[in-house]
Formats: sequence, structure tokens, C-alpha cells
Amino acid sequence: MANNNLLLKSEIKHKINGRIRLRCEAIKYLSSYKEELEERILSSSFINEASINSVVGSMLIKYENTTDESKIISFIDGIISEYDVKVFAAMREKQNESVVVSEKNEETSKDIIKRLTLNTAVLGYSIAKGRFGWKDFYSVERYGRFGKFLTVPALASVYLNKGLIENGIFGAVKNKRLNADTLTLTSIAASLMLGNDKSALMITLLSDIAELMTIYTMEKTRDSIKEMFSVNEEEVWTIDENGVLKKVSIDDIEKDDMVVIHTGEKICVDGEVVDGEAVVDQASVTGEFVPAVKKIGEKVFAGTVVKTGNITVKTEKAGDDTVVSRIIHLVEDAASKKAPIQDYADKFSNYLVPFNFAFAAIIYMATKSPARALNMMIIDYSCGIKLSTATAFSAAINNAVKNGVLIKGGNYLEAMSNSDTLVLDKTGTLTEGKPTVTDIEVIDSELSENEVLKIAGAAEETSSHPMSTAIINEIEKRGIEIPVHGPVITHIARGMETDIDGKSVYVGSKIFLKEKGIEVKNIKDSEKKLSSASSNLIYVSYDGKMSAIIAIKDKMRDNMRKAINNIRYQGVDDILLLTGDLDNQAREVATLMGVDRYKAELLPKDKAEEVLKYQAKGSRVMMVGDGINDAPALAYSDVGIALGGGSTDVAMEAADITIQGDNPMMLPTIIDLSKMTMKVVKENFGMVIGINSVGLILSAAGVLPVFLGAVLHNSSTILVVANSLRLLFFNMERGV
Repeated sequence: MANNNLLLKSEIKHKINGRIRLRCEAIKYLSSYKEELEERILSSSFINEASINSVVGSMLIKYENTTDESKIISFIDGIISEYDVKVFAAMREKQNESVVVSEKNEETSKDIIKRLTLNTAVLGYSIAKGRFGWKDFYSVERYGRFGKFLTVPALASVYLNKGLIENGIFGAVKNKRLNADTLTLTSIAASLMLGNDKSALMITLLSDIAELMTIYTMEKTRDSIKEMFSVNEEEVWTIDENGVLKKVSIDDIEKDDMVVIHTGEKICVDGEVVDGEAVVDQASVTGEFVPAVKKIGEKVFAGTVVKTGNITVKTEKAGDDTVVSRIIHLVEDAASKKAPIQDYADKFSNYLVPFNFAFAAIIYMATKSPARALNMMIIDYSCGIKLSTATAFSAAINNAVKNGVLIKGGNYLEAMSNSDTLVLDKTGTLTEGKPTVTDIEVIDSELSENEVLKIAGAAEETSSHPMSTAIINEIEKRGIEIPVHGPVITHIARGMETDIDGKSVYVGSKIFLKEKGIEVKNIKDSEKKLSSASSNLIYVSYDGKMSAIIAIKDKMRDNMRKAINNIRYQGVDDILLLTGDLDNQAREVATLMGVDRYKAELLPKDKAEEVLKYQAKGSRVMMVGDGINDAPALAYSDVGIALGGGSTDVAMEAADITIQGDNPMMLPTIIDLSKMTMKVVKENFGMVIGINSVGLILSAAGVLPVFLGAVLHNSSTILVVANSLRLLFFNMERGV
């Protein structure tokens, strides 16, 4: 990111008088603008010919002999710099296409425990046999020098490591590169050749312990996700083609099946309500803490709960296709998405494997000691270095999931730990996104506040506009009954009209009331009293007179200012607000929240471009939004975070991190977790390199026997895994 400015700079690759070839990395990302660029370059009076090759990122320029080369480069760089956002957008898309995903281990913790049980039993038998002088079940002496491969520990070692053969031998041949499994197999084979069958078992035992700890962490992550979203229903009620209600297995549900859900049951499919009405708790999926009333024609999601009522749902998605299942798979795959440091660790560890073989050969030639040479293969950096990152990220993701935070991969934890710029949306992020009535200024002295609300409610009762909803919510809060009224007429972008007992009711903007002939003079003092940049004023008229002004405001989200202050303390030194709201509303919120600057009246694509502009300047950007209209900006930011409610489909697709709850303090806590994770990774690197380096030196000197070499190496691996597991207990409530 720091070299983004160099991306837009040209450099001379070849030149002769009147002809120059330039190379610029940005050209590779502007293939669709090739003709436009050539045309703009040729608009100069001193350039005669321009030819761009976007494949290799070069351009051939023919110019007037009297023109200085620096003038040409400056002119061209000026043109290319205007395309900085397009260049960076294309570069980000290319990077996303090439995300490296690690291979998943198909073994479960139960499989490893079985292997450990067998290994421990054989190792215990072997040690006891030597101590008490027990005889083998069968004699191996008659097989001569091949007998050492036929002892119980030797056979057990071969059996327990049969899974390594595919990757260790066939994988190495296929990829034409030795790997950690090749090294492990070689060290086990060498141990058996030297007659150290117990060493071979010990290498396997300690390696499996480290593997068990790693897989346990992965499984805990999956269990936490499934517990959060679990449908838990094994059987469901369906209506067959004859209209008969029957119970069937959830696995048999297919698209277009009619599923009936009763009070207290979990919904097990995504679909549309075709009959009935119910109050549905959607908190586990959408983050909305207020249950939603679901009527015919409305959508419901698997994993949500019917609190009251009964509904029949036409299935649109079932099984692994449901929203909740896709969420589970996304976060299960998170542990496989490699952070840059993890990808580096894997490559670095693979490069070290051949050196172990080289060390072994050098030590053998120098000392003629097979045992010392064997230790050079037993003690390696690769396993520990790989696990030092994988287990740390997996443990951190698991802990986050248990606390209602879904993280798509370790790469986003690393990006968050390095972020220096925070971009915030306004509605639904800094504010609650739920307008409420804050004040009522009664102008007609014959009316009370409650009577004003009755009048306003008569006009707003049938509207779904947020301002109408705010008034109706206030009416319900006060326990007011809306009076009988006539038909409601909606005047788009103006207001609502009805009548009560034949008396006219107008509710809406001041312009609307003026159009209806209502006298709106002498209300400036009332307007001034209610004035606030982020307040919306609703004017109420009853029986031809100006009756009241209702102030409606979207409340600031609790603890948001505190969260922003915490984030700034963590080293994020540039915080800005991007919103589609009006400038005066954005200014007030920006002042209240203490952000550095703001931009208002932006479309979703404008927000995305603003994010790209900061990235093009070298900033590492976190974006916090609601995951819907902020989707483009969330996708382009280094770390996109969806906070609280909203459409989970959009939030999970666009954001890299989704916070299910509405607590903004979770933002600085996740940053704490990301920084702690990177700290643990660095500690792990130090331990692996330090311990194994000491082991190699002692082994080369002949101080460390093969058995203890295996113990030392695998102990370092277990140690880094154990250190990573500390992240499972990171306190996300206090952030320490």
C-alpha cells in the first residue's frame, strides 16, 4: 500500500533521439482505457505518436527532438494520475481473484484421538518391554537386518503415518518440491533404519498432539458458528399435494415444498409466507432485536424463531442453500483463507525443507554419524512456522464467533491490525437508523400533546414512511388510541391528508400546509426552539388551523463516541464520515462524534470511490456500514465491517467482518483482538526459530540424541499451538 504512488509513475526502459519507451505498472490495469489514453497523450503539441501495450504495462512515445524527456514523463504521469481510482479498483479485484485458500484437513479430532490411543499403547508397551524384559509376540531376529522394520513400534509407525505418504511423496513429486510431510516421512524412515523404532513413534505422537490441538481449534470454531445459527429441528411439518399435514425429515425438504411453522418453532428454510401471520425473532440472522411481523408475501429465513402465530412458508432455499447455511460455510472457510503473513510463513517453511536435507548430508559427511544427520531432519522449522499462524488465526476467529462477530478470514485480522484510516457511514451506523419523536411544540393552545398525536396518527396510520413510523411508535408508547377517521390521501414528497368527524387533517411539510391554504405565520419562534440540523420537522394542521410542530430525529447510537475515541487511541489517526444525507445533518453528526472530516450527499458508488482514493494514497482503510447501501465501499475497503442489523445476505457478501449485535464497543475490541493475534503470531515465530535453532546446534555437536531431538522439535510445535490457544480466552467484553 505504501508504494501506490509508484504504481502511477513512469520509468524509462529504452530511449533514442525522438523515441522513448516507458514502463508504468498502472497501464496493466487500464486496458479498457487504452484508446482514450493514447488520444489524450497525442493531444500534446510535442508528442507525435503514442502506442500503449497494457499487457506488459509499457508505452512507446515518439516526440519532437527538441522536447525534454522529463517534460514528457511529467505530462504522461499527470494523465495517468487521474485514473488512480480506476487503477486501484482493478488491482483490488485482481487481488481478490487470486486469494490463496489452504487445503482443509479432512481428519477429525476423533480420528486423531484414536491414533494417539494406539500410539500411546504401543509406545507404553515398548518401554515396559525394555524395562521388564518382556518378550515380543513374535520373533523378528529370524528376519535379520529387516527385522528392525517388523517390530511392533515399527509397524505401528508405518500404519500411523500412511496418510502422510500421499502428500509427502506423491505431493512432492507432483509439485516438484519437497514439503514438511516429506521431511517427516524421511525422519521416520531414517529412525527405523537406525533401529530407533521408539523415536519414530515419538515423532508421530508429538506431531499428532500438535495436530489435535489445531483441529480442535477449527472444530470449536465450527461448533460456535453452528450453535449461533443452529436450526435444531430434525423434523418439520409439511403440506403435501393432497393438502394433508404430515411430519417429514428436514433433509427431505426441497424447493417449492410447503412448510408449516408453529409458535415456538424454528424456521428451517428460506422462503415466502403464503398463509398465516406470525411474529418472528430474526436477531440471530439479521441482528434486528425487535421481532418482525411476517405476513403473506413476506420473506423469512432459516434459523429465525416464530414467537407467536402460525405460518405456511413456500420453500425457496433449503439445506446448504439457506442464508444461515451460507453464513456458516463462509465462516467455516475463514480459517482456510490465508493472511499475507500466513501465506509468507507457509512459503518460507516450504523453502526451508530442502535445507534440512542439506544439513543432514553436511553433518553426515563431516561426522559420519547417522544419528546426528537424522536429527537434522527431525528438527525442522516448517511445522512450527506453519502452525504458528494457522492456529492463532483460527483461535481468534473462533473467539470472535462466540461473541457474535463473524470474520471471513485471518487476512482481515491482519489487515485490521495495520489499518490507519476509519470510514464511517451515518444512518444505521453512527445513528440507530430508527427515527423517534423528540419534541412536540403545540401551537393551538386548545390542544394537548396527546391530542396532537391523535390527530397526526389519523393521517399517518397507513403509511410505512420512517417519519410516519416514528409518530405511530410514539402513539403506541403513550398508549393513545387513534380516532376514527376518513380515507387517507397520500401526497408524495409532501404529506398526508384525512379528516376526523368532517374536520380536515393535514400532516407533512410546511410547503404542503401552505398549498392547502393553512396560515403558517408566527411560528418562527417554535421552529427555532425545535431547530436542529439533524431533526426533521413535521407540521400538523387540524380544522383549518396550524396545530403543532413535531420534531423527529434519528438518535445517536449509544457508546459510538466512546468507541471512536477508543479506536483513535489504538492508532487509527484518520476518521471520516461518508453519508448520503444532507450536508447540515452530516455536519452535526460529525461534530457530535468528533470525526476528522465528512462528505455528504454521496451515492453508494461515490462512497466506494472515496475509499479507493484514500487507498491510492497509501492509507489502509476500515469501513463500517450497514452492509446494504454501503456494499460497494465495504467491498473495496481493506476491511469492511457491517455493524448490527440489516440484510444479512448483503452484509455477509459485502463485508469482511459482521458484528451481529448493536454494541459499537465491539469495534475497538475486534481491533484489540487483531493486534493481540499478530502479537501471538510473532511470539510463535520467535519460539519456533529459537528452540529449533538451539536443537540443531546441539544435535550437530552430538549433545542431543535422536529421541530427545524429536521431543524438543515437537515440543516447540506444541508450545506455539498452546500459545495460540490463549486467543480462545481473550476477553472480548473488556478488550484485554
